[in-house]
Amino acid sequence: MRKLVSIQEVLDVQPIEGADAIEVARVLGWSVVIKKGEFAVGDKVVYAEIDSVFPEKEEFEFLRRGKFRIKTMKLRGQVSQGICFPLSILPEGDYEVDQEVTDLIGVTKYEPKIPACLVGVKKGDFPSFIPKTDETRVQVRQRQLTDNKGAVCVITEKLDGTSTTFFQREGEFGVCSRNMVLLEDEDNTYWKMAKKYDVQEKLRLFGRNIALQGETIGVGIQSNKYKLEDNQFFLFNIYDIDAGGYVDYDELVLFAKILELPLVPILDDNFILHDDIDQYVEEAKGFSVLNKKTKREGVVIKLKEHMPGEGYSFKAISPDFLLKFGDE
Repeated sequence: MRKLVSIQEVLDVQPIEGADAIEVARVLGWSVVIKKGEFAVGDKVVYAEIDSVFPEKEEFEFLRRGKFRIKTMKLRGQVSQGICFPLSILPEGDYEVDQEVTDLIGVTKYEPKIPACLVGVKKGDFPSFIPKTDETRVQVRQRQLTDNKGAVCVITEKLDGTSTTFFQREGEFGVCSRNMVLLEDEDNTYWKMAKKYDVQEKLRLFGRNIALQGETIGVGIQSNKYKLEDNQFFLFNIYDIDAGGYVDYDELVLFAKILELPLVPILDDNFILHDDIDQYVEEAKGFSVLNKKTKREGVVIKLKEHMPGEGYSFKAISPDFLLKFGDE
C-alpha cells in the first residue's frame, strides 16, 4: 500500500550547480529540492510523495498556486519529486522512520477526473480474489532491489491508459475497471474491449479460472497520447485464481498467443536486475514503441520467474513524461 506521507530520513544532501538558496536531498530513492541548510544528512523529515493533495490550511497556504497538489518539478535544472517538512508540523510525539502520517495531516491522493466513457455502472466491488494492478515505484524498492540483484527480469513499456481486468471464475465472466466490477454496457469502453477481443468466449474455451490484466489506451483515454484511431487493449499480467498467483513470463507469452491478445511492448526479456535507482529512472526515459513521437510514461520491471512476496515487480516513471504531462 502506497504511503503518501511518511517519516523518512535524509540520506544525502548535495549542492545544485548555480543555485545559492536551494540544494537537493535524497529521501528513499527520491530527489527532493530543499532550502539550503534546512535539513542535514540523518535528519528525520515528514516526506510527502507526488500525487499528495494537502488540506487548505494556513500552514500549507504556499501550496495554493498548485491547488495544494505535489507534482514533479524542475528547479534550476534539478528534478524534484515530493516535498519535505520538519517534524514540527506534526502533533508532539515520538515518530519512527517509515511511519505513515498521511491521515494525521489530512492528505489525500490526487485522482484525475474519469471520462464518461470509462465511468460505467457498478455491479460490485473489485474482486477480492484478484490483486489490483497498482505497481510500486522504484524509489521505494531499494531493499527489494538489493535482495534480488542479479535476477533475470523482463522490462515492458508502461502505457498511459486505464487499467482493465477481465476474469472467469466458476463460469462467471467479469469486466473490471481499477476499482470495481462493471455491469454490461455497450457504451462502456471496458465492455467494448471485452467484445472487440471476444474475451468472454476465449476464456470459456480456455477453461481455467484466471484473470487477464492489461491497459486500455486510445480515443478518450489520457488525451490519446499515442494518437490511435480507436481503443486497444494490451495484456501485461495473467493471474491464476485457483493457484493464487501470477503466471511466469513464459506462460504469459504462451497464453497470450493462445488467447490471441496483444502484449504490452516488450523492451528487454533478459534484463539483469541491478540496485541503482537513478539508473532505472534514466532507463524509463525515451519514446513509446507505439508512437515514436510520444514520450513514454516509463517502464515496468518484473522478475521473469515469479517469487512470492513483495518485490516481484515495480515501475519507473520517466521524469520527462511527468514534467510534460503531469504526475499520474
